[in-house]
Amino acid sequence: MTVRPATRLSAEDWAVAGLHLLEAEGVEALQINRLCSELGVTRGSFYWHFADVAELRSAVAERWRAETRAVLEELGRVGTLPPGERLELMTLRLVDDSWWSAERAVRGWAATEDSVRTVVEESDRFALDLLTRTLQDVGHEPHEARVRAGLLVYAGIGFAHGRNGLPRPTEREVRTMMRVLAGPPDPEPDVGKDA
Repeated sequence: MTVRPATRLSAEDWAVAGLHLLEAEGVEALQINRLCSELGVTRGSFYWHFADVAELRSAVAERWRAETRAVLEELGRVGTLPPGERLELMTLRLVDDSWWSAERAVRGWAATEDSVRTVVEESDRFALDLLTRTLQDVGHEPHEARVRAGLLVYAGIGFAHGRNGLPRPTEREVRTMMRVLAGPPDPEPDVGKDA
């Protein structure tokens, strides 16, 4: 699909187009000629913003990081909602197809490029910290919240990579998973009582 720009493209326009191409066809498709064709522009337009394809790829990885972080921050800002509802909103991202095509593509790319791996690791730490804070708001002690948050993050990463070969969970199943992994804190044991 060739798009004829009405105005001069920005570096951000190139990064967005690159991310869409990455989602659709993988990192190998992130080539100058291919993007110029998709955008309906000349190579000169590309070189106005980037020195080479490596610089473009960095911009694409940064665009993914920014989009991912914005979504997570928005979910985390839903502070007026009870923590359980915040967790549910975060977890329901697992059944959102628009989220996972980019997620899978970027994570695959991170396996072969250190700079992209760094971006993915930062994003994962951000998600882990956000979930940990939300689970503490639910009432879990810090260590317990971190363990449960880790399980949720790992479940999400696994879902991104396993969703083609495994049955897609329904929203109800995702909510059940969230309740199991993030459920209420365990009650304090009765110390000193006879069993």
